[in-house]
Amino acid sequence: MNRLQIAIEHKRLANGLHVVVAPDSTAPVVTVGVYYKIGFRLEPKGRSGFAHLFEHMMFQGSANAPKMQHIKLINSSGGVLNGSTSYDVTNYYESVPSNALERVLWLEADRMRALKVDDENLKNQRDVVKEEVRVNVMNEPYGGFPWLDMPPVAFRNWANAHNFYGDFADLDAAHLGDVQAFFKTYYVPNNAVLLLLGDVRPGEGMAFAEKHFSSIPAGPAPAFADPSEPEQNEERRGNVREQFGTLPAIAVGYLMPKRRTPDWCAMALLDQALHGGRAGRIHRELVLEKQIAVEVEGGVDDLFGYNGPTQMTTKILHKPELSSEAALTAFDAVICETQENGITAGELEQLKVKWRSDYYATLESGRGGYMPKYGLMHLLACFTLFDNEPQLVNTILDGFTAVTPEKVHEVARKYLRNEKRAIVFRTPARNGLPAGAGVQEAA
Repeated sequence: MNRLQIAIEHKRLANGLHVVVAPDSTAPVVTVGVYYKIGFRLEPKGRSGFAHLFEHMMFQGSANAPKMQHIKLINSSGGVLNGSTSYDVTNYYESVPSNALERVLWLEADRMRALKVDDENLKNQRDVVKEEVRVNVMNEPYGGFPWLDMPPVAFRNWANAHNFYGDFADLDAAHLGDVQAFFKTYYVPNNAVLLLLGDVRPGEGMAFAEKHFSSIPAGPAPAFADPSEPEQNEERRGNVREQFGTLPAIAVGYLMPKRRTPDWCAMALLDQALHGGRAGRIHRELVLEKQIAVEVEGGVDDLFGYNGPTQMTTKILHKPELSSEAALTAFDAVICETQENGITAGELEQLKVKWRSDYYATLESGRGGYMPKYGLMHLLACFTLFDNEPQLVNTILDGFTAVTPEKVHEVARKYLRNEKRAIVFRTPARNGLPAGAGVQEAA
């Protein structure tokens, strides 16, 4: 197989900002991304929700671009913009016609240098975040399931187990000094990567980066708490009340290997065998053949974008006439069969073809056009921030193509064990959980 040759140039400015340029003149569009190494997992204890809160704060104006000016300037250029928060990073991006590149860089540099952090912005964005939680979690059927329900059951380290949206008590207790300190600690150039993709010449992109970002002073290297977990040697269970939905649901999460290891590559392909849409073993067995589940989905969320403990999670909504334990038994039968027999060489080759195709599609989603969340930009950012190797985008596939059927069988036996998993049962209120019940760890 010919190795990928995506053109990349990268350098680190004197203030520690890493700059990555990936030129592509297919269309007269350029995407600018700024990723900060601060996400749900990395926010300090007692400040739950700050990473997500700051995603909102970054759109509230800066020293030379008043509130809404950033958005107006991008939209008036014919561009789009957004931001998102995940476990280990918070990102911001703008895709614009390439003649607006310097305008975007000026805007991003201005808010990195001098975000407007004041009491008014803190109060209104704190209220926005709390309303988002009410709408998307508290008043939504299966809201937060399983991504908010699973961590407190599965993990013991606060970094991985806490409420990523933020406890309202933590958000309400935050004062202006806390927020300003958060900005000065994590939103510094030496904790970020600037990405320029699309219709930009590398020399021009690097010159613009120097012009607009090099004068922003570096800060002390942020001190992050250790996110590692103690060894898990028992199955963990929790129960959650489902207020609106009528179907019982189960989420099962198995611990994933450390990223960029041979086990990690093999588990990624095994994940695809189990969760590959309608062709995946779990959907085929529980929905199509046994017809006990109404919906099955799952897998590892953003395989390349995590830098700490995570899980391969299966979400099952099953028929109400079936007990959750019976549904779990049916799920376990699929897992046990995979542990016992692994996968064939022919099946593995099909999985590799699909994996390679999906990876290429991800790369294409960030070349010469508007940028979705998980495209080339995201891969380059994560490989830069976590590995200091943006060029991994061209070589990372090698580890997956080297996986053997024997290796997949080995990781199935090693990681798909009951003592390495956590289970959350989401029970409709009418089925008996008391009002107000939340996530509870089983005794």
